[in-house]
Amino acid sequence: MSHPEAIFEIIEENKCPLYKTGDRFRLSGKALLLKDKKDKTFITTSVIKLPHDKPACRILIEDITAILIRYESMNSVHRCVMNCSGCSGLIRLEYKKEEEKIVQVLPEIKKYDEDINALVSLLYIFPIFQNLDENDVEQIVPLLRMKKFAKGTEILKKGDFGSNLYIMISGRAEVMIDERTSIATMERGDVFGEISLLIGTPIGATIKVVQTARVLYIPGKDFRNLIAKFPSLQYYFARLLAERLSRTNDERFEEFASGIIGNLSEMPPSELFQTLNLNRKTGILNLALPRGPARACFREGSLISAKYNKKEGEEAFFEILKEKKGRFKFIQGLSPEEMKAPDIGDFMWLLMEGIRRIDESAV
Repeated sequence: MSHPEAIFEIIEENKCPLYKTGDRFRLSGKALLLKDKKDKTFITTSVIKLPHDKPACRILIEDITAILIRYESMNSVHRCVMNCSGCSGLIRLEYKKEEEKIVQVLPEIKKYDEDINALVSLLYIFPIFQNLDENDVEQIVPLLRMKKFAKGTEILKKGDFGSNLYIMISGRAEVMIDERTSIATMERGDVFGEISLLIGTPIGATIKVVQTARVLYIPGKDFRNLIAKFPSLQYYFARLLAERLSRTNDERFEEFASGIIGNLSEMPPSELFQTLNLNRKTGILNLALPRGPARACFREGSLISAKYNKKEGEEAFFEILKEKKGRFKFIQGLSPEEMKAPDIGDFMWLLMEGIRRIDESAV
């Protein structure tokens, strides 16, 4: 079976460290065949082939990918000239329709909005997939769905509970904490919806489309199975969750770090522990919980002890994570003896294991 090819050729070059004028980048559908387990069809994908014996430039590959997503099909494009985003040098590329082998890059798809086949080979440009090998991606592909959102529509609504993990592949959306206040922008490659899925809290902000957007999404149940199966995804989302919780809770943390009492209904245990860990805090966290008092000690963000409901160590930590009501107070500083105590374990592993246990008990 033959497959179409497309070629982008460098027509100008200025101090590019990798490529020169005349180098060509071929896009072919031959390189990857994936079997869709759901409908038993084969998915043919396009991949970018680099000039012979030359390394890949991620900046340039992302630029070419953006062109493919923009035009959807190159069949109607007679000439396209683009510049790379640039690092220490710059190059200019041209797509020429008149070459016999240069035909459409993406297949004509009647229901493009529901068909992810044309984008499967481009998944590696998204940070979430970069640490997965080909076999891992092959298992994830059948779980992916695609949806298009028009300008002004809401992908997620504040206060709802999340049901999907979303990956933005084109367009733009704003993160709105109220009708007038935007705190961030979601663009190509950004992931959202994971916090509600991971820790079971309502969605904290509305995601509103400001430029027609296409997203890939994974249903919540499938997402949790993937997290349990692939350690690299566990690490990716642990770090992503920590970064986002840190940004949104910095102000709140400054309040309770000085000794002010807080409420778990406003800051659940998972967020509370994440904030202490990410900010590398040292001190004692005292909690008043439904089954009695609890205590957790942190040294530079690492968990060194935990006690709750007649349990100690990691089991006590897991029990505290389950609680949704209660009050807490963080006091900075530890005794010399506590400063020498060993860690209970890797904090990110403890957190993900605790969340996994909560999911299993809910089922």
